[in-house]
Amino acid sequence: MFTLPNILTIFRIFLIPVFVVMFYLPVGDQNFFAMLVFLIASLTDYADGYFARKLQQTSPFGAFLDPVADKLMVAVALVLVAVDFNSLWITIPAIVMIGREIVISALREWMAELGERAAVAVGNIGKWKTTVQMLSIGGLVWQQSEYMVYLAIALFYVAAALTLWSMMIYLASAWQFLKKRA
Repeated sequence: MFTLPNILTIFRIFLIPVFVVMFYLPVGDQNFFAMLVFLIASLTDYADGYFARKLQQTSPFGAFLDPVADKLMVAVALVLVAVDFNSLWITIPAIVMIGREIVISALREWMAELGERAAVAVGNIGKWKTTVQMLSIGGLVWQQSEYMVYLAIALFYVAAALTLWSMMIYLASAWQFLKKRA
């Protein structure tokens, strides 16, 4: 249970309250420190999967906990960013991203019950979505300059589009099973 990949995943969950504290810390560089914690968490998301495959340490516990850790960190970050910006233009894409995670998690659970989990396995578009999402959230948290904020907002909308696109791909993959059960 305490393999390197699982330790990295548990560490990512531990970073969530650290991220929230850094986000609200009443010091001048709190945005930088919050972004740094988010960056470290994002890198552990990549590293745990890499090491699980490289060291052949995949496990049912890791397969369960890794997506939970990812979704918790991203949902918390999206809520904080939406509250911080207090703008419909940030809140709507954040809701889309959180909503997609709920839909796809439920879809994967349902497909697993049918023994068809592989039909909705993570694909390349999902990995691109995650990468763009992490970059955009990092920029929206840091807000180092006006240009960074504009770039992060643009990436945020690209992430929202990839979010919808990947959801459509997953739903299309599961459609044949959804039709049978309807």
